[in-house]
Amino acid sequence: MMFRIGQGFDLHRTVSGRPLRLGGVTIPTDNWGLDGHSDADALLHAITDAFLGALALGDIGQMFPDNDPRSLNADSRELLKAALARPEFQGWTLCNLDCTVFAEAPKLAPHKTAIRESLAGLLSCPMERISVKAKTNEKQDAIGAGKAIAAAAIILLEKN
Repeated sequence: MMFRIGQGFDLHRTVSGRPLRLGGVTIPTDNWGLDGHSDADALLHAITDAFLGALALGDIGQMFPDNDPRSLNADSRELLKAALARPEFQGWTLCNLDCTVFAEAPKLAPHKTAIRESLAGLLSCPMERISVKAKTNEKQDAIGAGKAIAAAAIILLEKN
């Protein structure tokens, strides 16, 4: 058997007037979300980087540069699907995905199941293979001040 591990990380500043999307789920806020060229779904960006990293295929910024008008306001679910459609991913199965969102607000506990369900649907795998955790930064740095949200992901792939 052959296994590959990938890890990803992403961080976006918060900004008013945009929806907050994490893991493909719109999270209710008081009219603020994340700033970015695409929809700025930091969790999906970290997951995409983890997949690309597992097979040494670069990162999301190389595949979808922030100066490319085709990815302006792009749905990060579609970016992940495009990455996984690469021929290099044929014959690989996701063993598990473990991810953490770092945010002072909003509280993500009520949304973790919906995020896991969204990810399971995107990745065509059982929800039991996906872990989503949420942590605050104890009011430290930009994340703790509510000025940013970050996400980290690690995956294990197995060659069929």
